[in-house]
Amino acid sequence: MNQEKIGAIVIGADYQGLGILRSLARENIPVCLLDSQFCIGRFSRYRKKFRNCPNPKDEACFLDFFIGLAEKESLKGWIIFPTNDETVYILSKYRTQLEKYYRIPTPSWDVVKFAYDKKLTYRLAQESGIDIPKTFYPRNLNELHQLNLQFPIIIKPSIKDHFYSKTRLKAIQVNNKRELTEVFKKTLSIIDGSEIMIQDLIPGGPEYLFSFCSLFRGGEVLAKITARRARQHPMDFGHASTFVETVNIPELEEIGKKFLKIINYYGLSEIEFMEDPRDGKYKLLEVNARTWGWHTLAIRAGVDFPYLLYLNMLGERVKNSSFRQNIKWIRLTTDIPTVFTEIFKRKMKITDYLNSLKGEKEFAVLSLKDPLPFIIELLLLPYLWKKRGF
Repeated sequence: MNQEKIGAIVIGADYQGLGILRSLARENIPVCLLDSQFCIGRFSRYRKKFRNCPNPKDEACFLDFFIGLAEKESLKGWIIFPTNDETVYILSKYRTQLEKYYRIPTPSWDVVKFAYDKKLTYRLAQESGIDIPKTFYPRNLNELHQLNLQFPIIIKPSIKDHFYSKTRLKAIQVNNKRELTEVFKKTLSIIDGSEIMIQDLIPGGPEYLFSFCSLFRGGEVLAKITARRARQHPMDFGHASTFVETVNIPELEEIGKKFLKIINYYGLSEIEFMEDPRDGKYKLLEVNARTWGWHTLAIRAGVDFPYLLYLNMLGERVKNSSFRQNIKWIRLTTDIPTVFTEIFKRKMKITDYLNSLKGEKEFAVLSLKDPLPFIIELLLLPYLWKKRGF
């Protein structure tokens, strides 16, 4: 490996990390893949270096590993690409220590906290005139019973990792007062009451889900795309998108830029919105302070976010103000079972599915130039469904 050229360290070698690896490898940038679990990225033909790393839940061990890695593997000055919220948390919290060894594209905690904790996200959005779903923050049963709620509603955590790691759920729909008390008690047994949120359920489903994704610096959008996340797995409160297409919605950029500018954000981010069919407003759902699962859609649409971030971290001025519309992104191993379920429930017609596949497509894992990761993913489907729920 060329040690003179600044390389990249990608934390997480599932399909998100695989996309970053492929992007940078095409530009002859050395990449070191890291993961604490079995992953498909290590089977890529582009992979030159792979290391098992500690689980980021063990912060001290994770931090020691990274400091030692810089010395042992001669990776000083390399750029770190996180692919999950846990890693973002550590990079932001220990940014000062890690910057002695690496280039960190993750902002410090005083910025990242507004993305990591949805309570802070929503309160800042409200103070700034950005629409959000109607949200309440009861910390106990007494505060819960004082609320005047209109059902259906959802119960969700303000910090995803604490709840999702134990339940594999992002939110729970509640249809009446009896269910509300039962679900709230169960949620209290999983996470602290200070992390519980109750939110208005916006009708319409995934066809109303959108994202504004950007490389942002100094109050300026350096690169961007907007997209509709039309299918996810599962369809109600999905773990991850399975079918996404680029669309042009300038209003999303205006809202996203406003939020990022307020918190003085730097780097890559995905801001998720849902269009409320009742009033036509785009309401902010969450902010991901990192690369997102379907970022390779942007590459196919003409915006190579990983490479642009790499260049910008090295001090080069980058600007990409346009992207191609109507490009589709599909993760076959989750989209196909999602579609079959929707067809079985008579919520989708076969013709609708076939029509959605027309046009230019980017597959999450499948690549004729790099086929082995997809083959391995197919062979490991039972394991992946059980272990990660995709």
